[in-house]
Amino acid sequence: MNLQPNKRVAPELNLTPLIDVVFLLLIFFMVSTTFERESQITIELPEAAGEEMSVEKRVLDITVDRQGRFFVNQQEVINTQVATLKIAISKAIGEDRDIPVLINADAKSPYQSVMSVMDAASQLGLVNMTFAAHKATGK
Repeated sequence: MNLQPNKRVAPELNLTPLIDVVFLLLIFFMVSTTFERESQITIELPEAAGEEMSVEKRVLDITVDRQGRFFVNQQEVINTQVATLKIAISKAIGEDRDIPVLINADAKSPYQSVMSVMDAASQLGLVNMTFAAHKATGK
Protein backbone atom coordinates (compact mmCIF):
# COMPACT_ATOMS: atom_id res chain seq x y z
CA MET A 1 0.00 0.00 0.00
CA ASN A 2 1.29 3.43 -1.02
CA LEU A 3 0.66 5.99 1.72
CA GLN A 4 2.27 8.94 -0.02
CA PRO A 5 -0.14 10.98 -2.06
CA ASN A 6 0.68 11.63 -5.71
CA LYS A 7 2.83 14.69 -6.04
CA ARG A 8 1.36 17.03 -8.52
CA VAL A 9 3.77 18.76 -10.77
CA ALA A 10 3.10 22.51 -10.92
CA PRO A 11 2.37 23.58 -14.48
CA GLU A 12 5.16 25.67 -15.93
CA LEU A 13 4.18 28.69 -17.98
CA ASN A 14 6.72 29.77 -20.55
CA LEU A 15 6.55 33.59 -20.84
CA THR A 16 9.12 33.98 -23.62
CA PRO A 17 6.64 33.76 -26.55
CA LEU A 18 4.25 36.14 -24.78
CA ILE A 19 7.01 38.70 -24.24
CA ASP A 20 8.03 38.38 -27.91
CA VAL A 21 4.48 39.03 -29.08
CA VAL A 22 4.06 42.07 -26.82
CA PHE A 23 7.41 43.44 -27.94
CA LEU A 24 6.47 43.03 -31.62
CA LEU A 25 3.13 44.79 -31.03
CA LEU A 26 4.93 47.63 -29.31
CA ILE A 27 7.31 48.03 -32.25
CA PHE A 28 4.41 47.87 -34.72
CA PHE A 29 2.46 50.64 -32.97
CA MET A 30 5.55 52.82 -32.56
CA VAL A 31 6.35 52.59 -36.28
CA SER A 32 2.79 53.02 -37.55
CA THR A 33 1.79 55.91 -35.29
CA THR A 34 1.93 59.41 -36.73
CA PHE A 35 2.65 62.31 -34.45
CA GLU A 36 1.18 65.72 -35.09
CA ARG A 37 3.04 68.80 -34.05
CA GLU A 38 0.65 71.47 -32.96
CA SER A 39 1.66 74.96 -32.10
CA GLN A 40 -0.37 77.83 -30.83
CA ILE A 41 0.62 81.34 -31.69
CA THR A 42 -1.03 84.32 -30.07
CA ILE A 43 -1.02 87.32 -32.36
CA GLU A 44 -2.62 90.73 -32.50
CA LEU A 45 -3.30 92.18 -35.91
CA PRO A 46 -2.86 94.85 -37.23
CA GLU A 47 -1.79 96.91 -34.22
CA ALA A 48 1.23 96.26 -32.05
CA ALA A 49 2.69 97.97 -29.03
CA GLY A 50 6.39 98.58 -28.88
CA GLU A 51 9.19 100.66 -30.19
CA GLU A 52 9.83 101.23 -33.84
CA MET A 53 12.65 99.22 -35.32
CA SER A 54 15.16 100.74 -37.65
CA VAL A 55 14.72 99.70 -41.25
CA GLU A 56 17.74 98.30 -43.04
CA LYS A 57 18.97 100.03 -46.17
CA ARG A 58 18.00 97.27 -48.59
CA VAL A 59 14.65 95.67 -47.77
CA LEU A 60 12.19 93.84 -49.98
CA ASP A 61 8.84 95.51 -49.32
CA ILE A 62 5.80 93.37 -50.18
CA THR A 63 2.39 94.95 -49.63
CA VAL A 64 -1.00 93.22 -49.67
CA ASP A 65 -3.98 95.55 -49.98
CA ARG A 66 -7.58 95.06 -48.90
CA GLN A 67 -8.54 93.33 -52.16
CA GLY A 68 -5.63 90.87 -51.92
CA ARG A 69 -3.49 92.51 -54.62
CA PHE A 70 0.29 92.34 -54.29
CA PHE A 71 2.80 95.19 -54.54
CA VAL A 72 6.55 94.45 -54.62
CA ASN A 73 8.56 97.57 -53.75
CA GLN A 74 5.47 99.70 -54.52
CA GLN A 75 5.12 98.14 -58.00
CA GLU A 76 1.81 96.33 -58.53
CA VAL A 77 2.01 92.66 -59.56
CA ILE A 78 -0.19 92.03 -62.62
CA ASN A 79 -2.26 89.27 -60.96
CA THR A 80 -2.61 87.40 -57.68
CA GLN A 81 -1.02 84.12 -58.78
CA VAL A 82 1.85 82.80 -56.66
CA ALA A 83 3.96 82.09 -59.76
CA THR A 84 3.64 85.72 -60.90
CA LEU A 85 4.51 86.93 -57.41
CA LYS A 86 7.62 84.73 -57.38
CA ILE A 87 8.75 86.24 -60.70
CA ALA A 88 8.24 89.78 -59.36
CA ILE A 89 10.16 88.97 -56.17
CA SER A 90 12.99 87.36 -58.16
CA LYS A 91 13.33 90.48 -60.33
CA ALA A 92 13.35 92.73 -57.25
CA ILE A 93 16.01 90.83 -55.28
CA GLY A 94 18.26 89.58 -58.05
CA GLU A 95 20.72 87.07 -56.58
CA ASP A 96 20.59 88.41 -53.00
CA ARG A 97 18.85 85.68 -50.93
CA ASP A 98 19.79 87.23 -47.56
CA ILE A 99 17.67 90.34 -48.04
CA PRO A 100 15.08 90.90 -45.29
CA VAL A 101 11.42 90.81 -46.36
CA LEU A 102 8.96 93.32 -44.89
CA ILE A 103 5.34 92.24 -45.34
CA ASN A 104 2.76 95.04 -45.09
CA ALA A 105 -0.75 93.60 -45.03
CA ASP A 106 -3.97 95.52 -44.65
CA ALA A 107 -6.04 94.51 -41.62
CA LYS A 108 -8.90 93.51 -43.94
CA SER A 109 -6.74 91.67 -46.48
CA PRO A 110 -7.54 87.98 -47.06
CA TYR A 111 -5.47 85.61 -44.95
CA GLN A 112 -4.75 83.47 -48.04
CA SER A 113 -3.04 86.44 -49.71
CA VAL A 114 -0.64 86.86 -46.80
CA MET A 115 0.08 83.12 -46.79
CA SER A 116 0.73 83.27 -50.55
CA VAL A 117 3.31 86.01 -50.00
CA MET A 118 5.05 83.97 -47.30
CA ASP A 119 4.95 80.84 -49.47
CA ALA A 120 6.39 82.59 -52.52
CA ALA A 121 9.18 84.18 -50.48
CA SER A 122 10.11 80.94 -48.75
CA GLN A 123 10.14 79.02 -52.07
CA LEU A 124 12.74 81.52 -53.31
CA GLY A 125 14.92 80.92 -50.23
CA LEU A 126 14.02 84.07 -48.31
CA VAL A 127 13.79 83.28 -44.62
CA ASN A 128 14.15 86.66 -42.90
CA MET A 129 10.51 87.84 -42.93
CA THR A 130 8.99 90.57 -40.78
CA PHE A 131 5.44 91.87 -40.53
CA ALA A 132 4.74 95.56 -40.34
CA ALA A 133 2.14 96.86 -37.90
CA HIS A 134 0.88 100.21 -36.71
CA LYS A 135 1.58 101.29 -33.17
CA ALA A 136 -1.45 100.64 -30.96
CA THR A 137 -3.33 103.76 -30.02
CA GLY A 138 -4.73 104.14 -26.52
CA LYS A 139 -8.50 103.91 -26.90
